Amino acid sequence: MFKKIMKGGRKPSKSEGSEYGFGPPGRNSGSGPNSNVVVNHASRAAPPTSQGPTPVTAPPPMNAVEPLPLFRDVPVSERQNLFLRKLQICCFQFDFSDTLKSAREKEIKRQTLLELVDFIQSGSGKITEVCQEEMIRMVAVNFFRCLPPASHENTGQEAADPEEEEPCLEPSWPHLQLVYELLLRYIVSSDTDTKVAKRYIDHSFVLKLLDLFDSEDPREREYLKTILHRIYGKFMVHRPFIRKAINNIFYRFIYETERHSGIGELLEILGSIINGFALPMKEEHKLFLVRALIPLHKPKPVSLYHQQLSYCIVQFVEKDYKLADTVIRGLLKFWPVTNCQKEVLFLGELEEVLEATQSAEFQRCMVPLFRQISRCLTSYHFQVAERALFLWNNEHIVSLIARNRGVILPIIFEALEKNIQSHWNQAVHGLTVNVRKMFLEMDAELFEECQRQYAEKEANAIEVEEQRELTWKRLADIAAQRGGEDMVIV
Repeated sequence: MFKKIMKGGRKPSKSEGSEYGFGPPGRNSGSGPNSNVVVNHASRAAPPTSQGPTPVTAPPPMNAVEPLPLFRDVPVSERQNLFLRKLQICCFQFDFSDTLKSAREKEIKRQTLLELVDFIQSGSGKITEVCQEEMIRMVAVNFFRCLPPASHENTGQEAADPEEEEPCLEPSWPHLQLVYELLLRYIVSSDTDTKVAKRYIDHSFVLKLLDLFDSEDPREREYLKTILHRIYGKFMVHRPFIRKAINNIFYRFIYETERHSGIGELLEILGSIINGFALPMKEEHKLFLVRALIPLHKPKPVSLYHQQLSYCIVQFVEKDYKLADTVIRGLLKFWPVTNCQKEVLFLGELEEVLEATQSAEFQRCMVPLFRQISRCLTSYHFQVAERALFLWNNEHIVSLIARNRGVILPIIFEALEKNIQSHWNQAVHGLTVNVRKMFLEMDAELFEECQRQYAEKEANAIEVEEQRELTWKRLADIAAQRGGEDMVIV
């Protein structure tokens, strides 16, 4: 019961947003043209606002949704009024749980949305500010809704592996897709005046868009990704705000919920943003790397978004090679202990980071780095050991190792010898032999010295083991001679 209560809500932390001067991205926060749209769900809610309870949308009267004339059938002077009337039709909400219910009205709304998309896309007439305000209001009415709870929230059971779950598809997608298309066409249109549009596509609107990234429908997240990226590109005034709001989503995901459907899509947006960072890099961006991106390696479902995360991390190192030491030490901090699949992902990312690493940064972190690689080399999970050995297939990494072989070979020599002597997998055994031969060819004298030290260590270990066995034998003999006189029976 305690777990159910704890999972019942996603309560934002008090500190969230205070650093940046705005509240957590709740589904009912903010003000603006769409501020009357309030989303409340037991499992996905933000703190209540002063706007009062959520209004319940009643089904439209059967005669309220009637087809309107086409734009081409009315005079140019009447098209703005017709545009507003069509927007009003598109504000009606329908029950999509029953496909036969209000079928005619649904089709009228769908056709109306298609006409609106075509009208915006054609650029046949620049829409007035009043029409823009009403259009964003219609978009908000359709977008900002209760997202269905995740399957484990419905049943109260423990959350299953997200990779094994079927996504929950949005039943109203035939209408919702067209609304997304309308918004996208409006944002990218050359006729859209940014100074006017930013009054309606404001911070509140952006926050609510970001909340929708938690939708389980991948089609919706794909549209959201494109739209938010376009907003970031066109509305320069919103850029710092968008970055900080995404930060807050990451913080909540890392430190509170570890459950969010849109982390991968948000990272894709950030990958493009990071690519455009100017040099020298701002301190704000470096803090984002340390406080948000690197800790994203911690959550269990990292495999769902690791490809996008790895791309962002590598972009930082390629932009500023001095960050390589920070990134590598961050990876080591969050290195998985028992999850072998995560280890394989980490090793792949590590290779990409090392590819962009210069010698000075490599030398700063090579000792803890190769201690971890040494542990990976002897892993009984063959994919981990194999992926670690593949690092020696990279010419740049081999050149870094060769220049620092005096430090690196003594660290990993024991792991190489153990693999050759006792690893169960033949592929790992063969790769280890190749790496060992590579070191021998690099520096035969160093190799022989490491071999001598390893032999001494093994001899000492055998001697210690023999001494331990001899001590136990003496104790057993003494106990036998006394005949158990001093034994305490419990």
